[in-house]
Amino acid sequence: MSGAPIDIAWRSVFQGLPEALWLVDAQSLNVVFCNQAAADLAGRPAEAMEAMPVHALACTPEDLAFWSQDMAGLMAGIHSHSNMLRSDGQLVPVDRRVAAVASPAGMPLLVLGMVDRSEQASTQRELERLLSELRATLDSAADGMLVCDMAGRVRAFNQRLALLWNMPDTLLVERNDAAVEAHMAGQVADADAYRARLLGIAQFPDEETTDILQLRNGTVIERRSVPQLSHGRPMGRVYSFRDLTLQHAAQKRIEQLAYSDVLTGLPNRLLLSRRVASAIESARVQGGGFAILFIDLDRFKIINDSLGHLFGDRVLQLVAQRLQSCLRQTDMLCRLGGDEFVIYLHSGATDVAEGVARRILEEMRQPFMLDGMGFSIQCSIGIALHPQDGETLDDLIKQADTAMYRVKERGRGSYGFYQPQMNADLLSRMKLEHAMRQALDRGHMAVHYQPQIAMATGRVVGAEALLRWTDPELGAISPGVFIPLAEESGYIVTLGAWVLEQSIREAAEWMRAGSPLMVAVNVSALEFRQPDFVERLVVLLQRHGLPATLLELELTETILLQDAQEMEQRLAALAELGVGLAIDDFGTGYSSLAYLKKLAIHKLKIDQSFVRGLPGDEGDRAIIHAIVHMGRALRIEVVAEGVETPAQRLALEQMECHYFQGFLCAPGLPAEAFRALITGGQAYVWEPVPEPT
Repeated sequence: MSGAPIDIAWRSVFQGLPEALWLVDAQSLNVVFCNQAAADLAGRPAEAMEAMPVHALACTPEDLAFWSQDMAGLMAGIHSHSNMLRSDGQLVPVDRRVAAVASPAGMPLLVLGMVDRSEQASTQRELERLLSELRATLDSAADGMLVCDMAGRVRAFNQRLALLWNMPDTLLVERNDAAVEAHMAGQVADADAYRARLLGIAQFPDEETTDILQLRNGTVIERRSVPQLSHGRPMGRVYSFRDLTLQHAAQKRIEQLAYSDVLTGLPNRLLLSRRVASAIESARVQGGGFAILFIDLDRFKIINDSLGHLFGDRVLQLVAQRLQSCLRQTDMLCRLGGDEFVIYLHSGATDVAEGVARRILEEMRQPFMLDGMGFSIQCSIGIALHPQDGETLDDLIKQADTAMYRVKERGRGSYGFYQPQMNADLLSRMKLEHAMRQALDRGHMAVHYQPQIAMATGRVVGAEALLRWTDPELGAISPGVFIPLAEESGYIVTLGAWVLEQSIREAAEWMRAGSPLMVAVNVSALEFRQPDFVERLVVLLQRHGLPATLLELELTETILLQDAQEMEQRLAALAELGVGLAIDDFGTGYSSLAYLKKLAIHKLKIDQSFVRGLPGDEGDRAIIHAIVHMGRALRIEVVAEGVETPAQRLALEQMECHYFQGFLCAPGLPAEAFRALITGGQAYVWEPVPEPT
């Protein structure tokens, strides 16, 4: 061993230490002693390193620079991380320390100590790798990420967070936690609620949370937070922020489609039911009530049929706007479908509902304008009140619909409140309609024939076909009851077609029996408007062998005023066939002298309401006189209906009326009875009554 001797006690102490130690002569910088730990770290025998220059252990520029200093620099020592070059060429990371000591003999020494840092360095590298992966994961995440400690200080965040929250670059560089928090609070629509929620989350560090945030720029963000745990205890919180703007918009659209009418954008029945359910519960707890208005547009089908459904849809949109303008924010307008609307009125007071109904009617009376076309639309309104008229929405709509239906029966264009008796009336009406639809197949209906008499001769010249219905349970049903019901339900087309064929068949039988009499058949407006009406009529005439000249169709004035051009063409086609045309109940409708001249009209029928006042009522006499003489001037024959007394017949004869019919002659007779009348030698059904002297 070279250099100064080392006290045995020192050797013993150094040898027992776990740290690798070298004693270096401060003057020669040669190793004078090293312990076994040093030999193990260097991979050399201790004897091989004693008397070796310490420079041989240096393998970094820092080491070489240190050992090249003067004595003063060496005696100051050093402590830093370095590397040890083992004998096998492996670099070992070490924690290196050099300090000056004096030997017992007073010799200046330097103690070089090294601790193997291989595991620590490996752990550090693994930590750096994990941190790198974490950073890559954060930056590649689709969600914005924010990591905070328990005090709310920002530990980490990714670029997606900065984009979502529109953070400026200066804020990202400064890493100012207070500025970041203030910026995020300033971005949300409700900053106070945002801060209050964060305080609430901080009070429960172990809980996971989910919130929806609405930013001022319209972005919708889902914020989720989970606690960050260490050894089972929270040490921070990880927030994730997901942009739900598109999903939120799609969800709103789905809800809009689910709860609104596509055409008008109004709430639909589903949304109305939710609103009414809430109102019912409120009324149960607090008392009070509300009203339901059922609105149906009068004769809206005419708009669809004449101008098309696209035009009709646009009209419905205008109507929706009109109706909405009549309501308060607490009310709700709903479109059920077609031309039906329902209104929920927050107040259940009768006067409030009545006031709204009147306001709607007044608003609807104002002309509509669309594509330069002006038109008017009326509506009928039924009103039901909660709770007296029903406890559920279905019940209230049903009752309001019933009330609306009664308004239509009374003439439309008005409003009415539900009355309990209406349900009984409606049920009776439904039963009647059901029985009517079965009556034909069950043989409960028949055509009767009322004779038409020539005034001058008293001879039967024809008959009016009259539909009669006798029900086994209900008895004889008046035509004044079931004919309007058939017209309203559309069943009049079926009934009319059946009556027409029965009448043509019967008239053909009269002709073959030697009595070629004309049969007059009433035709409803709906039946006459059927596109194939003329074609079906021709088929019936040919099928039963009846000349067209022995058939007369009785039409109302209303038919002649609808779709004038189409009606004119249809009437011309019938006239060309030889079918007679009569205007029924002349003078009771919207009479127009123009069509008498323009159309091929053969007869005018004076309504019995004018005949009833004869002979004493001067007004009725004047009207009948005018009709008869106008007919004669236009070469149109005139028939008086409802003649019941000889005095009435005489008055008509004096006014030169051509024909009459009524109970004075005979009521409507079953086919067999009428056949017996005209074939039994009764050409004259009464003796003319002599004129009073």
